[in-house]
Amino acid sequence: MTKDPIQIYVACLAAYNNGHLHGKWIDANQPAWAIYDDIRDVLNTSPIVDAEEWAIHDHEGFGGVSISEYEGIERISELASFIAEHGELGAELLSHFDDVKEARKALDEGYRGSFASLADYVQELTEDCARIPEHLRFYIDWESMARDVEWNGEVFTVQTAHDEVHVFTGV
Repeated sequence: MTKDPIQIYVACLAAYNNGHLHGKWIDANQPAWAIYDDIRDVLNTSPIVDAEEWAIHDHEGFGGVSISEYEGIERISELASFIAEHGELGAELLSHFDDVKEARKALDEGYRGSFASLADYVQELTEDCARIPEHLRFYIDWESMARDVEWNGEVFTVQTAHDEVHVFTGV
């Protein structure tokens, strides 16, 4: 769960085009219909009578996910829900895939866990699959093996902290 608010700033374009700043921050982690209700409130309280057009002028809590000025509200709601559920990891996955369905698939089918480094993951996987003789253990270059599996596309990683690397396979 993320503790930062996931929100969009919606501005009334009629007011904006007439030199007035009128809008509000709207919680994006709610159903699309509720976001539309909040947008309707912005338009109904506009200093310009019969205002109808709006745009997203800012956003917070979406991490590196790109949100356009005219992003669909259903997508906003879906992105916010995924980020609220999975926190920074969810936001990073959405930045990687730009698709909630693909990000969810990566978590459900390809997530291998969190490690201090990709080399730690490769070492653990190797040691789980094969017995390494003690006299050879110090000759294994786990960093090089990790680089190779990432470069050849066997895995991809998402780093959420200095010593927190999330490993995904098969995606």
